[in-house]
Amino acid sequence: MSELRDADALHAIEVIATWCASPHEFSATARLSAEQAIADTVGCMLAGATDGATKAVKAAFSGEIGPHGAAGIVGGGRAAASVAALINGTAAHALDFDDNFHGATTHASAVLVPALLAVAENVGATGEALIQAYLVGLEAQAAVGRGVNPSHYTAGWHSTSTVGCIGTAAATAWLMGADRSGIAAAMSIATSMASGVKGQFGTPVKPFHAGLAARNAVEAAQLSAAGLVGRTDILESSQGFLALYGGPNPAGWSQLAIGPVSIIETIGLATKRHPCCGSTHRAIDMVLELKAEHGLRAEDVAGIDVVVAIAHARNLAFPSPRDEMEARFSMNYCLAVALLHDRLTLGDFTPAAVARPDVRALLPLTRMTTYSEDYERATPGRLPHELTLRLRDGTELRVSRLAAKGTLAFPLDEADRRIKFLDCSAKAISLPSAEQLLSQMSHLQLLDRVNLFQGFDWT
Repeated sequence: MSELRDADALHAIEVIATWCASPHEFSATARLSAEQAIADTVGCMLAGATDGATKAVKAAFSGEIGPHGAAGIVGGGRAAASVAALINGTAAHALDFDDNFHGATTHASAVLVPALLAVAENVGATGEALIQAYLVGLEAQAAVGRGVNPSHYTAGWHSTSTVGCIGTAAATAWLMGADRSGIAAAMSIATSMASGVKGQFGTPVKPFHAGLAARNAVEAAQLSAAGLVGRTDILESSQGFLALYGGPNPAGWSQLAIGPVSIIETIGLATKRHPCCGSTHRAIDMVLELKAEHGLRAEDVAGIDVVVAIAHARNLAFPSPRDEMEARFSMNYCLAVALLHDRLTLGDFTPAAVARPDVRALLPLTRMTTYSEDYERATPGRLPHELTLRLRDGTELRVSRLAAKGTLAFPLDEADRRIKFLDCSAKAISLPSAEQLLSQMSHLQLLDRVNLFQGFDWT
């Protein structure tokens, strides 16, 4: 169904909650895309299970982890649903290999999947219910994000932990069986829990933002179920989300519309092929394609000029990264690796890899600039990334890219998805266990009960 806001009758949260609580008939395409997104995120959780950020969060809550509990934790142990969501959300985002969702300017799945897995285990939900909850949450994230982005994100808010938290609260409440008013209350509560600043990019706090949002979404739904309520106009009220978080030119929700076709089919997810900040991906794709097309080697290149959106440039604050976390947010580093290799892998983001002399020698080749603020304000929609590759023989190769590999326009195939999942799982579980889990994830709709991390021998 489709919901269109009547400004005189319903507040934005009420419109979203009404849609969430209504019956849904998601298409087979939407449900398959959700199943693939959940599997991709579980792979990212496996890859991030031993990252320093995840280990720190797990250590901080070690007293609440044991053999029993509502939900499983990647790497072993069980805990309350909110704690499991916190740790698993941090793991999902730890290596920046999880998907982007341009419909809300969030890492949507890194918040949704850990929160919903924890709740699904707690309430005994089926795989089909998990898939539907994911699609409900994706739509709710998009609806919230539509009112504030890109202004909110460009101003410095990490939408994953703000918009992502509020939208995921709708999904967790839905999976817990809440009605329209319960979903609205969960979203209102989550608005007061939304936080996360982009100044933390390049530090272990950045992946913690996803875990924080997942935990907050679970707890917002639990608080709603216990009877706590807040204002349903908190998104647009005079001291609400829009006024305080919206940035200089947010759109608001006066024309909020949802449905009838799932946003996973119209905008889709950007599933990552490269384990680094999504702001680098279009440039990486262009360099790799130019290398393949022209038979280029790193020594043929004299310089690379890249034009990106202002928000993307702000994300990439490390032209000469000191460690693997900063390297994930370095256009210079990612393009240096792309010049040397035909694919970026998790092995390129280790302390030893970042220190390699051949990589560091290529860092100065890249120069990144941005569009002007006036141009961005006057241009609707997403702006392309433009790249000029200058060769030592004087040739200049100019290309432009609006979407990265892994988006709806250029989707990953099954081979790419499988390679990524097995690469992600290699340090966490054995290959037979990874194959078993991937098979299980490929038939998620058939599961009578969600309990993905049960029975693994964690390495």
